[in-house]
Amino acid sequence: MKQPMPHDAPAIPVIETERLRLRRLDFADWPAYFAFLASERARYMSGPHSAETAWAFFCNDIAQWSLFGHGALMFEDRDTGATLGQVALCQGPLFPELELGWFVYDGAEGKGYVLEAAAAMRDWGFEALGIAECVSYIDPENTRSIRLAERLGARLDPDAPAPHPATLVYRHRR
Repeated sequence: MKQPMPHDAPAIPVIETERLRLRRLDFADWPAYFAFLASERARYMSGPHSAETAWAFFCNDIAQWSLFGHGALMFEDRDTGATLGQVALCQGPLFPELELGWFVYDGAEGKGYVLEAAAAMRDWGFEALGIAECVSYIDPENTRSIRLAERLGARLDPDAPAPHPATLVYRHRR
């Protein structure tokens, strides 16, 4: 596991793509974030989750920036400002490797937003952090995320350590 960053960790980036702005989490994101994690839509993330668990996830997503120099970013439509979901490069004691993860809010799926956001976050990690690879941990029943990982160029790595024995590990290489 990567060692924690010193207290002078780099600023949280704002990453822009053709349609999206990836930006830090803000407390104003909490209601929609919690609603997502408390819903059936979080089933592939061991959900639905309680407010206590969702709050721990929310705080973890923010704290990773101070601890490791990477973490989660919300992604929003550049034209409307509507928040569409989240993408993250996360690690810590619960993940064997640096993970590229994502989720999308109801109504924003099927439009290529997550592909665009995840590619931007992955590429930021390659360039800004100098990482050579990362992984995506995916529930074997989450066929949409499996297809997305494959569209991003990731390949199934059956020998990689996973946070749960049933979890699939897709490896993204630079």
